[in-house]
Amino acid sequence: MKTKTVPHPIPYQGSKRNLAADILRYFSQKVGTLYEPFAGSAAITIAAAVNKLGHRYHINDLNKPLMDLWRAIIETPEKIATQYEALWRKQLDDPRSFYDKVRNDFNRTGRSDLFLYLLARCVKGSVRYNSQGEFNQSPDNRRQGMRPETMRLQILGASYYLKGKTTVTSVNYRDVLERVTPADLVYMDPPYQGVCGNRDTRYLQSVQFCEFVEALDSLNQKGIRYLVSYDGRTGVKTFGKLLPEELNLTLIELYAGRSTQATLLGRVDVTIESLYLSPSLADELAHVPTVYRYTRGEQLCLMEGRK
Repeated sequence: MKTKTVPHPIPYQGSKRNLAADILRYFSQKVGTLYEPFAGSAAITIAAAVNKLGHRYHINDLNKPLMDLWRAIIETPEKIATQYEALWRKQLDDPRSFYDKVRNDFNRTGRSDLFLYLLARCVKGSVRYNSQGEFNQSPDNRRQGMRPETMRLQILGASYYLKGKTTVTSVNYRDVLERVTPADLVYMDPPYQGVCGNRDTRYLQSVQFCEFVEALDSLNQKGIRYLVSYDGRTGVKTFGKLLPEELNLTLIELYAGRSTQATLLGRVDVTIESLYLSPSLADELAHVPTVYRYTRGEQLCLMEGRK
């Protein structure tokens, strides 16, 4: 599985880039179109394309500026790379005031080059929106963002793997799922906080738990193969609501490393992320000897061996 050569032009908090190799282990080897309805940084789609898993790709996100940026990266990579370089160099005299100006301009225009600059400069690559839907994250004043030459390589790399075989949309995830056939594969990483009713400033719109469960049940009835990254835990703290047993999903627990916050507090808590496989995908993979399946106890033993 190729991991080191996977391009990653959009730094996005919560990206599954570091777990991509583990997640791809559970992909079918026969995929017509890979759908990612909550694409974000599209880390899984890019990793799949690099590893030639899938003939076509469909990335979607309700964040329209993000999807406009992806369209620019895929279709006009040289142009967006040049625009980013111009912005990056203009910031050098006064990075903080320039960032504020770019943020204001982006909220007014939605331009893709401005968004890319903000993503490269904002704190921890963490997108934040106010109640009006405006980008309001602060800059990381300790760094200037990805250097233009590096960004250009990342953009050109992503375009190389995705151009000519990728559909980019910004619609409701359920509209995307209506297009899927049993020959395709779906990977979903929806916002966790849609389960609790509170607004999460990382997302323009949350995903309601009951609606999501209904969508998964519909996919099951159609025999659609899919994977879902949905909940997880760090130490004794859990994130997200467990998907119901009635969906008959196979749960895989993935080791995601030590918690950064716990490390700062002097603890050794590790983060576990859950990956759910649909019944049709689990049945298919049951005959593949290279697939790794961990029960909760086996996963904990694996972690203990890595200390």
